[in-house]
Amino acid sequence: MFAQVESGSITGFPKGNKGIQIGDNNYPRTIYTLWTESERNAIGIYTVEIDETNRKDENWYINTNITYAFGSGKVTGSYGTATAKAHADTLFTAQDETDGLGTEGDVAVEGLKTILIRQVKQEAESILNKTDWYITRKAEKSTAIPSAITTHRDAVRTKQAAMQTAITNASDTPALETLYTYTTDSDGVTTRPLGEIPTLE
Repeated sequence: MFAQVESGSITGFPKGNKGIQIGDNNYPRTIYTLWTESERNAIGIYTVEIDETNRKDENWYINTNITYAFGSGKVTGSYGTATAKAHADTLFTAQDETDGLGTEGDVAVEGLKTILIRQVKQEAESILNKTDWYITRKAEKSTAIPSAITTHRDAVRTKQAAMQTAITNASDTPALETLYTYTTDSDGVTTRPLGEIPTLE
C-alpha cells in the first residue's frame, strides 16, 4: 500500500497498479515495483507501514479503523484502542419496548458467553451423534451398549458441563479469551484452559 505526500500531508493512496501524475510529471506504474523506496520518496510516494500494536483478535475485540499519518520521513497506519466485544447479553429496555423494538428483558444482542456456550453444546451434540446408533440399537434390539461407549458418552456430557461453567464464570472478555488461548508446554503438548470435549478413540 502506498501513500502520496505533498507539503508534509497525505493527499491520497495510489493503487499501485497504474501510473500517476504528480504536478506536471507523469510516472509509470513501474515506480511501485522497480523504484527503490528512496526514489519513490523523492517524488512524494511512500510505502505505508502498518503498526499493529493495538490490533487485537477480532474473535474477542472490535478493532478501530486504521488512521494514517506522515512523520519522521515515513507514512504509518495505526489502529486505535480496540473495544472488547460484550461478554454478556444485551437486553431490551423498557424504553425499547415503548419504542416497539422488543420486549423488556428479552435478549436484544447475544453476548460472547451465549454464543460460545451454544458452540460447546453443538460440538458435544455432534460427537454424541456418532454413537447414538448404540442407543437406538438397544431400544430396538435390546443389545447391550458397550461399557466403553457409555463411559465415553458420560465423559462428553461431563466435559460439556464443565466447559459451560467455565464460560459462564468468566468475569469479562479477556477472561474468555484466556480460556480459548492455546499454549505449548516444555514437552510440546498444546492445550487451552477450557480443555476439549473428548472424542472416541
